[in-house]
Amino acid sequence: MNYVHLDSDFTPFGTSIDFETFTFSGGEPHIKIKEAVKGAITITQRITSFNDLGMILLATDALRRMNVTKINLFIPYVPAARQDRVMVSGEPLSVKVYADIINSQHYEKVTVFDPHSEVTPALVNNVEVIDNHEYVKQCLKTIKDEIVLISPDGGALKKIYKLSAYLGGIEVIECSKKRDVQTGELSGFTVYADDLQGKTGVVIDDICDGGGTFLGLGKALKAKNVGDVHLIVSHGIFNKGFEQLESIYKTIFTTNSFRDVKSKQVVQINF
Repeated sequence: MNYVHLDSDFTPFGTSIDFETFTFSGGEPHIKIKEAVKGAITITQRITSFNDLGMILLATDALRRMNVTKINLFIPYVPAARQDRVMVSGEPLSVKVYADIINSQHYEKVTVFDPHSEVTPALVNNVEVIDNHEYVKQCLKTIKDEIVLISPDGGALKKIYKLSAYLGGIEVIECSKKRDVQTGELSGFTVYADDLQGKTGVVIDDICDGGGTFLGLGKALKAKNVGDVHLIVSHGIFNKGFEQLESIYKTIFTTNSFRDVKSKQVVQINF
């Protein structure tokens, strides 16, 4: 298998073929494949903007024009996966917009990691989903205490019970929150347990963006006598930094699916 690692800091498989990218003076990105390609090829990319998606399209077109017929795509973080339903009039179904663009390229296989919901795999053609089970298992090896798994909201329940079964039936604590669909404001964090009796809580979710969910949940868990609390997220955006999260969570685990993270209490597990 050949690889085109479009992000030079994200090289999950093997060595990339030789290519160069640059931007024309008018702002148009460009790519030039510098060596012949025989057989199948996998394009890898961390998508953090439409430009990153655009570079995938340019690379795909360049490879097609070199008569490469079998092209796979590895995008561990699927952009707009949280915009998987229209909540108020006037909004786009963003995840479908991305999926339609990807589908238009007719990839042999599109591999994604721990998508936000079942909507993404339903929309993307020829999709291969890597679940978070082995990733979480690897994170838990560093936590020696008796633990309970914390489901941050109803949307995570199905996945976390499957994870619990994979891990041998670890106890799951269900939680909930309220979100204003107009403003996005969070409130009403509830932990459905009377007393956690000092047990170590491990909050597991797919994405940490601003961290509001995990800050509110952490405070609610402390009110129920939780012991140490750890956070495991598959995709760490962390757009508001780590200072507040680190005041609540003993360790924060994430992958390099979206960005590289450097912080004292953050453990990054790379692909």
